[in-house]
Amino acid sequence: GHIKVSSEVGRGTTFRVYLPLTEEPASEPDSQARRPAAKGHETILLVDDEESVRRLAATVLRQNGYRVLEASNGLEGVQVVESHRGTIHLLLTDLVMPKLSGREMAERLRPLKPGLRMLFMSGYAEDRVAQQGVESSTVDFLHKPFSIADLTQKVREILDRE
Repeated sequence: GHIKVSSEVGRGTTFRVYLPLTEEPASEPDSQARRPAAKGHETILLVDDEESVRRLAATVLRQNGYRVLEASNGLEGVQVVESHRGTIHLLLTDLVMPKLSGREMAERLRPLKPGLRMLFMSGYAEDRVAQQGVESSTVDFLHKPFSIADLTQKVREILDRE
């Protein structure tokens, strides 16, 4: 296909989009895209320095029954854990953040919350993730961008693990 654009001062702009005709019906979305979100009730500490990512993930998790505590960096994450009196079931954290990386925060939290389950996420390539001291094949890891179903399924999988 192609697009034609014409513009005249005082008259406006017109975009014409030409798409090829096809005889084939539209394909069905794959089964992964149609998976329902996995629901829960546990408390999750969500740490991400990108506000839009943090807000979206928090909203999705809350809509699926989880209690979400939020922090915008690793130092805030440690402060949330130190001040929270209840159980925190899962740490969901970005790896690359200012002040304190996700890996460094996780190391500080291990003695404070033994048994705390952790899910790391990053939008960086595999080599940059490895530079953070995390091998995505040896820890629970979620690549950004991720779908709602991917997020909720991975969280549920980790929380249900023995």
